[in-house]
Amino acid sequence: MPRLQSELQRLYAAPTAQSAGQGLAAHGAPVRVVVLSLASPADWTLIARVWRGVQADLDLPAPAIAVSGVDGYQLYFSLAEPLAQPQALGFAQALQARYLGDVAQDRVGIATPAFSNLPPRPTDEQEDHWSAFVAPDLAPVFTAEPWLDIPPSREGQADLLCRLQSIQSKDLATALAKLGVARLTPISPVTPMASSAASNDAANMDPERFLAQVMNDPSVAMALRIDAAKALLQAKK
Repeated sequence: MPRLQSELQRLYAAPTAQSAGQGLAAHGAPVRVVVLSLASPADWTLIARVWRGVQADLDLPAPAIAVSGVDGYQLYFSLAEPLAQPQALGFAQALQARYLGDVAQDRVGIATPAFSNLPPRPTDEQEDHWSAFVAPDLAPVFTAEPWLDIPPSREGQADLLCRLQSIQSKDLATALAKLGVARLTPISPVTPMASSAASNDAANMDPERFLAQVMNDPSVAMALRIDAAKALLQAKK
């Protein structure tokens, strides 16, 4: 298997990936990737809040950074265990609320793209505008033109991805408790750079109630429910 394909499989392939078509993962299907995107005007300083925040505040591994090929930036979050699509979308929604709450909602997109629709690839509109993963130190360079004019090196893309790690279920459970969301509210899937208004229905609740809700939610991956139960036992000691 080519090295880039191997890295993409390692980070983002869910059990249904082989049968997924172009666009979005099938609604309700388990996913291992969720994308948070910021559309025009492309502004690295804003999306960097999320990239830095998940590492510094939530102790999660860094997401992959990509230029959309159209008008903005994307962050690709890799999940170690497949998660129900609404739950994955809700995780990104919680990140949006925390780090991009002051950004116009029509600039923010949340999606679970099909495996076959991951970068690097040309845009549908212009074949010389490529979406691609980019290094953190080079991300600010793409503010004016968030795309590559030529296909990126497949080895270079693999080199970027090989440094990344997936979010483990126990770490995700801890991060969600820190975010203090009431529930992972399902939202309508959108294309990676399409706009998605965050739901305002979630109300804050204390971490113990949240962990209990995750533990009892049958749509959550079993590993995540077990980790939530363990964290709840620790909290009650």
